[in-house]
Amino acid sequence: MGAQMAGSIVLLRKSSGCLDYQSVLMAQRQWVERMVATGGPGLFWLLEHGSVYTVGRSGQHAEILDRAIPVVPTDRGGRVTWHGPGQTVGYVLIDLRPDHHAVRAHVYRLEEMVIQTLAGLGVEAERESHHPGVWVNGEKIAALGVRIRHGVAYHGFAVNRDPDLKAFAAIVPCGLSGRGVTSLARLGVTVSRTELEERLVLAFQKQFPLVRMMEEPCPES
Repeated sequence: MGAQMAGSIVLLRKSSGCLDYQSVLMAQRQWVERMVATGGPGLFWLLEHGSVYTVGRSGQHAEILDRAIPVVPTDRGGRVTWHGPGQTVGYVLIDLRPDHHAVRAHVYRLEEMVIQTLAGLGVEAERESHHPGVWVNGEKIAALGVRIRHGVAYHGFAVNRDPDLKAFAAIVPCGLSGRGVTSLARLGVTVSRTELEERLVLAFQKQFPLVRMMEEPCPES
């Protein structure tokens, strides 16, 4: 863990409803600029988006087979994925400086947060060394993509709780043709949005034990 992370503060924000992807992306960028300029605090933001396809830096619009859902280019790593109702998204904005090896460790921690959260729900999940994200029986249950700007990480992960998985049929998810996408609901696990968020917060605290978390009131836009 980088020295700057020890004793740092991360604000916990939970948003209700479904938030517009572009507005949240802009809010993340503004938050990162403040972190770069002033040194803190970080942010752990839990939310759901309205239905949208996002195209990461390695993605191609040709991987979207049906344009009935809005398409938004974004600056995270990875390729094409879907966000929407029933999917819990966690954005982790945290200063990784000055540890130059922290990026890979950061991705590992995010994956481990999801893996341990799912384990608590009785689901055995795993990572794949060449494909970021979290998998159950060869199907992706959580996507992951990050961006580092001047040593500050942002974006994060998306866990399929109970979304309409048909949205994934119109894309090549994360560029992996022939790989399935699953959800907790499809695996027979019923969990509320609130409970899943609470479990993810506990998992965050285990993966970032030297970070002090403080909850903040959240604007809904």
